[in-house]
Amino acid sequence: MEQIWTLIKVTALAGIGGTGLGGALSGLFKRDSVKTASLLLSFAGGVMIAIVCFDLIQSAIDTGVHIVKICAGIAFGVAIVYLLNLWIDKMTNREVRHIGKKHPQTADNLDEIIHSNHLSVHLKRRDTKIALVGAGILMACAIALHNLPEGMTIGASYANNKGIMQGSALVLSVLIGLHNIPEGMAIAVPLINGGIKRRFAILTTALCGTPTIIGALLGYWIGDISPLGLAMSLSFASGAMFYVVFGEILPQSILMYRSKSPAFAVIFGILLGMIIIYM
Repeated sequence: MEQIWTLIKVTALAGIGGTGLGGALSGLFKRDSVKTASLLLSFAGGVMIAIVCFDLIQSAIDTGVHIVKICAGIAFGVAIVYLLNLWIDKMTNREVRHIGKKHPQTADNLDEIIHSNHLSVHLKRRDTKIALVGAGILMACAIALHNLPEGMTIGASYANNKGIMQGSALVLSVLIGLHNIPEGMAIAVPLINGGIKRRFAILTTALCGTPTIIGALLGYWIGDISPLGLAMSLSFASGAMFYVVFGEILPQSILMYRSKSPAFAVIFGILLGMIIIYM
């Protein structure tokens, strides 16, 4: 039981703490921090790649489960997170059009990552405060669902560490928490500007991280059933992280700061991830 409580507490910090911190920081956002955000995203993506490739997938292979089943689990993880992101894009694009033939299907600046660009469009159109609150609620529901598979990666890694919160499980928790900060901003910005009290907006934002805990418990439970369950849990978690890195983090970081620097940040992140895993 102590292992479960440890998982809940750490995942709550990553999910509820990460999105809640994003909500609290929403009013402090600076537009001149694009380069820093790009490099931090790239670095975090590199660490995630190392953990997925050298820890999660390797551990799934070590269970003895057939490689085809492991690949199928990875593909399933990629597909689930991709479909969730596709749904989020369609919902937010219907609210404020931001994806088209002349725009990449991912955020290409910090304004878009935290959806403050949506706020400026709402204000320009002179939309009502109800519309702004609706936009915030929409983002809250979408991100809450998105946090479920992210939580499974923590749970699967925790199960692989035999219920010890260290190494890759702990690092993934920290990285997912950091990844949740801009998502928290995306929820809080329209809510606060729609007239919702800041405290209530931050609380709502933080609660959107709750599915991360549910996902972590699910990932841990599946991984603790049998070698096949552990392999499938690790495979799904790997696929979910693959999409988060290659479908979200890296495209965003490269589009925000178009130079070779993000590539070096990714490499440095991979090297640090390997040191964390093998030391």
